[in-house]
Amino acid sequence: MKAFVTGGSGFIGANLVRLLLQQGYTVRSLVRPTSCLDNFQGLDVEIVVSDLNDDHLSELMKGCQVLFHLAAHYSLWQKDRELVYKNNVFGTRNILSAAQRAGIERTVYTSSVAAIGVEISGRVVDETYQCPLEKLVGDYKKSKFLAEQEAVKAVRMGQDVVIVNPTAPIGPWDIKPTPTGDIIVRFLRGQMPAYVDTGLNFIDVRDVAWGHLLALERGKRGERYILGHQNLTLKALLDLLEEVTGLPAPRLTIPFWLPLILAWVDEKFLASWGKQSSVPLDGVRMSQKRMYYDASKAVKELGLPQSPIKFALQDAVDWFHGCGVT
Repeated sequence: MKAFVTGGSGFIGANLVRLLLQQGYTVRSLVRPTSCLDNFQGLDVEIVVSDLNDDHLSELMKGCQVLFHLAAHYSLWQKDRELVYKNNVFGTRNILSAAQRAGIERTVYTSSVAAIGVEISGRVVDETYQCPLEKLVGDYKKSKFLAEQEAVKAVRMGQDVVIVNPTAPIGPWDIKPTPTGDIIVRFLRGQMPAYVDTGLNFIDVRDVAWGHLLALERGKRGERYILGHQNLTLKALLDLLEEVTGLPAPRLTIPFWLPLILAWVDEKFLASWGKQSSVPLDGVRMSQKRMYYDASKAVKELGLPQSPIKFALQDAVDWFHGCGVT
């Protein structure tokens, strides 16, 4: 079977492409002209260069039976608002339409728990919860919600689409790196003297890759599945990193108002003067609530693996060391 993969050069995508190849799939991957292709080195992957809003995507998909749509524009910077909606919402609409014209039999659409949001009390939520659009923090989360609605509309129009919502993945091939990977890199470089009191749901990125393949094979049409594992405070994650690396975890907690003010000044003033901002305001606003999720549906219905987070952290640390970024 031939799979068409968007976002294959990214973190989750690179792990999914490797899994698909291991499982005997042939892979054709869509990449942008500006994409870094380092994650494809040594892989037998057919690469096609285009973008999500290309009018001729259906022609590029010909001969493929399934689509994994992972590509998205991730940015919490307010200056990237237009690009976020263009790629995430309109790009998803376009590629789903192209998939239908190309005769794709089944699509796995990669949404995010960002599209689900958090409950105001901070309780753990599952796929049945949905934060109202107007209460989602920032344009990235809103764009992922609207993009997921494009997948829901496609299902209503007769397409076979399964939706997966990854939490915060950890592991190798985090080339950018992602926000979670950036935490690990800064920890390794000794650039985290303090932390904010927040929390996330973490999962081994290779389990996320398996979640995509299991969604293709076992997922119910139109359903969404949270691909997550363990809810941890940021402090608990840093303590695990201390165990893995032997480096000391920060002991000082930063009050939320401090990074909030710094981020506001960064985006509202420094950026307008042409200076590089360092902290996205939306990122700080998101961290004010613990983003905890229940992935038991994916575990029960898909058989989603639940590998230990400590092992994922060790592999991530080894990978970053191997890349020389630390």
